Amino acid sequence: MEKRRVGSLRVSVAGLGCNNFGRRLDAYQSAAVVHAALDAGVTFFDTADIYGTVDGERRGEEFLGRALGSHRKDVVLATKFGMAAGGGPGSAHPDYVRRSAEESLRRLGTDRIDLYQLHIPVPDVPIADTLGALDELVWEGKVREIGCSNFSAAQLREAEGAVRDGGARFVSVQNEYSLLHRDPESGVLEESIKAGLAFLPYFPLASGLLTGKYRRGQPAPAGSRLAGEKGSGSFTHENVTIVERLIGFAAEQDHTLLELALSWLRQRPQVASVIAGATTPEQIRANVAATTSWQLSEAELARVDELTSPPG
Repeated sequence: MEKRRVGSLRVSVAGLGCNNFGRRLDAYQSAAVVHAALDAGVTFFDTADIYGTVDGERRGEEFLGRALGSHRKDVVLATKFGMAAGGGPGSAHPDYVRRSAEESLRRLGTDRIDLYQLHIPVPDVPIADTLGALDELVWEGKVREIGCSNFSAAQLREAEGAVRDGGARFVSVQNEYSLLHRDPESGVLEESIKAGLAFLPYFPLASGLLTGKYRRGQPAPAGSRLAGEKGSGSFTHENVTIVERLIGFAAEQDHTLLELALSWLRQRPQVASVIAGATTPEQIRANVAATTSWQLSEAELARVDELTSPPG
């Protein structure tokens, strides 16, 4: 599989987002997905300290580390810190950064984190203080590279300006980006290009809406993520209209919506790895195949832009 750069790291262009581990998937199911990903050539696994938190127990990292086992040496392992279990800002104070890193290392069963990411901006802690703590972890060999997530262009510039001479700096930014959520095109992608940051899109399938299984006038499939959520979140009238357009366009090119959604992201500026989640081995295999299946022409990319503009 094609590899791309995230700082000094080389990651597979199709990655695996592990937010389902410990939440929708138990340890056995998580391991099945990880092993299928490894077999498909995936070398980039992205998790976070809060993933799979149930009754205060953080299981996502533990399930991933256990599933990787002896394959740990063959992969790039990314995790995050700094978000509270409820989804808002947690802490990024230097003492917390070190404590969080040590706990993640223990849960993952490893001696190093390849990419350690600040999950969300934490306004009440100066970014220079957080970067200083991360730099110490890099110098100690516990972290190889550092990144951020959910940062605006202005926050990326602030972080770059706060780096001490010779200190560790962010090498990546992980924000939501998909055919239905193109906010990064309003500044963050441009800033990441200027700063040489790898871009890691999360929710590349818009919580499943870009898989093609949600259609206008049809109920969401039983057991699916959006079942019972129609009219909220990604499942809006406008998005369903765009999805119908995209399904028709992909079919005209003998492709599926899944192939369009993931291949389109693979071709975006600065995207290093498309980290779609998966709940079954079949799903991760389909995601990997879809990510590398279609090289869209300039004309096709322009047509996609037309189809994803708000309905008139």
